[in-house]
Formats: sequence, structure tokens, C-alpha cells
Amino acid sequence: VQLQASGGGLVQTGGSLRLSCAASGSIFSIGAMGWYRQAPGKQRELVARITSGGSTNYADSVKGRFTISRDNAKNTVFLQMNSLKPEDTANYYCNADITSRQYLVRVYWGQGTQVTVSS
Repeated sequence: VQLQASGGGLVQTGGSLRLSCAASGSIFSIGAMGWYRQAPGKQRELVARITSGGSTNYADSVKGRFTISRDNAKNTVFLQMNSLKPEDTANYYCNADITSRQYLVRVYWGQGTQVTVSS
């Protein structure tokens, strides 16, 4: 099982980006999926999370600007980021609670995708 993230890049303040993260491999089911970020010198923090049923929660710093969604048929989670600010600059990581076809449950992480917001 692996998670492949994409969609990061360089954008100006006020711009938008859409991150994607697709899970693949020997997957039986996927529970909650989420996005975290880590800026240089800071701890990794939760950005947004979505359950298999579609319930969401967001960090206060991104509420009203970011939207998390998922496509269960494609095992993919998205993060639409609008009104980006320089403080959103970080490496963004996706994760997911996955049950494999061997019925092993664990949290998987994707590789980071860099988001840089210029002022």
C-alpha cells in the first residue's frame, strides 16, 4: 500500500492550489484521510481530516479557506486551498487509515509535496 501526493507548487499570496493524494495497492478499505503540514523548524500539524462518511474537521488557521474532499471510488483525497498566505508555506503530507486485504490496519503516509506562497 502506498500514498502518492501531488499538486504542490509556488503561488502568490491570495492564489489557489489543489493537492491530491491517491492510495494504491492491496487495499480492503480506507477510513479517515487527512492532510498535515510541516514548516521548517516547526512540528507537523493537522490541516484537515475527512472520515469515510464525509465528516470533516479543519485547523482553525485554514477554516473558510481550505476544503478537504475525497473520491472513495478512486481512493483519493483532495485539499483545495484558496486565499493562500505566506504562513501556509510548508511541506504537505497526506495520510490515511487503511485496512489491507490481509486485514491489517495501519496509518499510511504519503511523501510530502511542497507548497510555497510568496508575498
